[in-house]
Amino acid sequence: MRGLPGLAGLALHTEQVAQLDSKDMDFATWCVLAQRCAHWLAQQDVAGIVVTHGTDTMEETAFFLHSVLAPAKPVVLTGAMRPATSAAADGPQNLADALAVAASPLAQGVCVVFAGTVHAALDVQKVHGYRPDAFSSGDAGPLAYVEEGRLRVLRAWPQGPALRNAGSLPDAARWPRVEIVMNFAGAGPAIVEALVKDGVDGIVVAGTGNGSVHHALEGALARAQEQGTSVRRSSRCLLGRVLPQAGDRLPDAGGLSPVKARIALLLELMP
Repeated sequence: MRGLPGLAGLALHTEQVAQLDSKDMDFATWCVLAQRCAHWLAQQDVAGIVVTHGTDTMEETAFFLHSVLAPAKPVVLTGAMRPATSAAADGPQNLADALAVAASPLAQGVCVVFAGTVHAALDVQKVHGYRPDAFSSGDAGPLAYVEEGRLRVLRAWPQGPALRNAGSLPDAARWPRVEIVMNFAGAGPAIVEALVKDGVDGIVVAGTGNGSVHHALEGALARAQEQGTSVRRSSRCLLGRVLPQAGDRLPDAGGLSPVKARIALLLELMP
């Protein structure tokens, strides 16, 4: 890291929590990561934390950490879309930008820093499978930009109480099972019925538009709900949020994307 720009004077400590492809992220790794972050956040001489992470599930890990830490100090996730062997590798600059954010007194809470843009954990989504600028905050917009190692803040940094304390997370083997199903033309009840029969604890449905769900799929979800399975309704749309309406049979996910709604429900259902 000595060759990274703008790092003169920063006292850095490094620790490897795990090494895995982020498509294979698991609950046990999340538990360890959250506990190590909580440990370092509690140190008075630590200004912030940077977590290097694969891009595939970065938005999920960011939201999970936001939900169990809700830190006043910055916890910054970053990574790379191109390998170090690329002629235009983006990892070094992303890491330099993330360290600048973690060290800034203007930053707080969990965020993702990528391609010079700071995204809140609540809003960030991966929106492209190849481009270096692969993340977006949707219609909420980014929190800030990193320009020559300095932050240009655009809006207030989201804060809020943790949904669950990182120190009280149960063993990963005891986490509830929450699955995601999607609404589409001709969607039927079979998947939901199979999940309920298999003992699922919760289901998030990625609805169309404003969380709309095909009547056959909605009926199966309503029956699952009556039988004790927790159900949340999100939208598969990239922008916007589900707006609840009077008479809704299924509760909405509070504006969360399907994958983040799943995490929120996991934490809600934990023993």
